[in-house]
Amino acid sequence: MNWRPGPAPETRIDRRRCLASRVNDRQFSLTSSLTAAAAIPVSGQIMAFVSHQFLRSMSSAQSAAIKHITVIGGGLMGAGIAQVAAGAGHTVILVDQADDILKKSLKKIGDSVARISKKKFTDKPEAGAEFVQETLERISTSTDPVSAVHSTDLVIEAIVENVKVKQELFEKLDKAAPVETIFVSNTSSLPITEIANATTRQDRFGGLHFFNPVPLMKLVEVVQTPKTSQQTFETLMNFSKALGKKPVACKDTPGFIVNRLLVPYLMEAVRLHERGHGSKEDIDVAMKLGAGYPMGPFELLDYVGLDTSKFIIDGWHEMDPNNPLFNPSALLNKLVEEGKLGKKTGEGFYKYS
Repeated sequence: MNWRPGPAPETRIDRRRCLASRVNDRQFSLTSSLTAAAAIPVSGQIMAFVSHQFLRSMSSAQSAAIKHITVIGGGLMGAGIAQVAAGAGHTVILVDQADDILKKSLKKIGDSVARISKKKFTDKPEAGAEFVQETLERISTSTDPVSAVHSTDLVIEAIVENVKVKQELFEKLDKAAPVETIFVSNTSSLPITEIANATTRQDRFGGLHFFNPVPLMKLVEVVQTPKTSQQTFETLMNFSKALGKKPVACKDTPGFIVNRLLVPYLMEAVRLHERGHGSKEDIDVAMKLGAGYPMGPFELLDYVGLDTSKFIIDGWHEMDPNNPLFNPSALLNKLVEEGKLGKKTGEGFYKYS
């Protein structure tokens, strides 16, 4: 999705909640309890324990507040994130530039939820139908990102992989969202810190990197920048678990964990082929049978999209030109220039009918 924030059209969403008041009430109640405890003559050790419990309670209060989510981007990843969040009981606003895009997104979500329901409720079709209905009822749509974040707890961005476009979006949302709202990006390769610098809430900014297809892939990389608060990080970890995912902690390094290991592996396979040390077919067979991988590197490159892989490696090479793992590939560049991007165009390293 090529999102470029523009003037906010009249929104079709009118949800008003007193989230800030509810959080403040929790804080006041916890603070009052702590004050009362401090008035009792206790030892320093007990007071330290009470303070620790207070901090834990504050963290739990923020985690519990993640109920309403705004997903920016109705593409494959954004729609998938909206689906799993709604399926887990969260209220979701899915945002994109045009209504026709959102209609397609809702159609994909509906079809996906229906498939999952048939498998999950094999012997209980009525329960399955109820699950589908309730999931879809929790999702609303909007073409106005600013209005969609006025009363949200968490903003998840899943738009085009372009730092400037993401920064423009978050700079605008930062002025409209409540102060306690957490911002995250679903970027797979861009620096979270650089995106977060466009806002005034670096302590409430992190990364949630979901994997495609989101409803089926269990992993979520939770990215903590040097400025992401521990409370925010723990909230994002708990939120990921609430979605039924397995979160792993990552630092804000190129590619985080999975892509940092995967992309250099894919590029080395291409270089191996470029040097004439193996055909793409033999390399794919070797990695599937020898390493137990479900797909060979060239099959996976075609599946992911050669343009996507080129974009990632070019970005890393620009950031660290002296790292040989990030060197570009002449063959990959040539295929992208020719418009042979993989399965989505019918030809990449292989041809698809």
